Amino acid sequence: MLTLVRSRVRTVALALSAVVALAVGATATTATTGAVAAPAPAPAAAKQGPTSVAYVEVNNNSMLNVGKYTLAGGGGNVFDVAVIFAANINYDTGTKTAYLHFNENVQRVLDNAATQIRPLQQKGIKVLLSVLGNHQGAGFANFPSQQAASAFAKQLSDAVATYGLDGIDFDDEYAQYGTNGTGQPNASSFVHLMTALRANMPDKIISLYNIGPAASRLSYGGVDVSSKFDYAWNPYYGSWQVPGITLPKSKLSPAAVEIGRTSQTTAADLARRTVSEAYGVFLTYNLDGANRSADVSAFTRQLYGSDAVYTP
Repeated sequence: MLTLVRSRVRTVALALSAVVALAVGATATTATTGAVAAPAPAPAAAKQGPTSVAYVEVNNNSMLNVGKYTLAGGGGNVFDVAVIFAANINYDTGTKTAYLHFNENVQRVLDNAATQIRPLQQKGIKVLLSVLGNHQGAGFANFPSQQAASAFAKQLSDAVATYGLDGIDFDDEYAQYGTNGTGQPNASSFVHLMTALRANMPDKIISLYNIGPAASRLSYGGVDVSSKFDYAWNPYYGSWQVPGITLPKSKLSPAAVEIGRTSQTTAADLARRTVSEAYGVFLTYNLDGANRSADVSAFTRQLYGSDAVYTP
């Protein structure tokens, strides 16, 4: 089996971008803005089979690409979940606190939710915000206290409410734990963060990109947060790897495909195995603006018994 460790263009750490953050202490802005409820989706054509997920690199591509694929047999959406990639967990060296940061491209998507997010939600597609390390030492696994973890959880849930999103995706890469005098991963941090976030968002989606120190620190002090996740998926594109988390098969994606780079043969094999082994999720990454119907059809034939149709 070909194993492709995902390679992503990382402009979030190196490019000059407008820092628009929901920092600790900045909750007054959220209160002023007010929560934005996601619109009720229009009835979608029935689709039987696994939940399909698409990460979109919004530094380069439009979220609207996710809604351009339907199934030839029945007309339902190919993708059920769209993930905005990616916001960041940054570190303020002055206050020694982590804060949620949006680069200019992520901020543009959020500020234009009416045209970039709502059209997907109106089709019944859930939209999540992925949060990623940013080479500054702050990560999900090294909050020094329960209070610090809860403060960051509040920033995440405020962002979901403010922009009318459907949930949060955790991706514990590129934190560079220890940078800027930050601590190394500890056992309690991610448990405290997940506990607080789930309490803040009881009805929203929380997903885990199964990589990094946080993914292996899901239990502390008799509390296991595994069941608080809605989904978890394999982080290695072109491969099959069951996430090491105690969730039912219906919530796991052992298959991972990078659209345009994973071969159609491999994608079809991974989709076929997903169905034959009764897993409930199929993960894809890097959906761009090209007509990828051939690549997408390679897995939809196996997942749903139908080709994919691309509508510009």
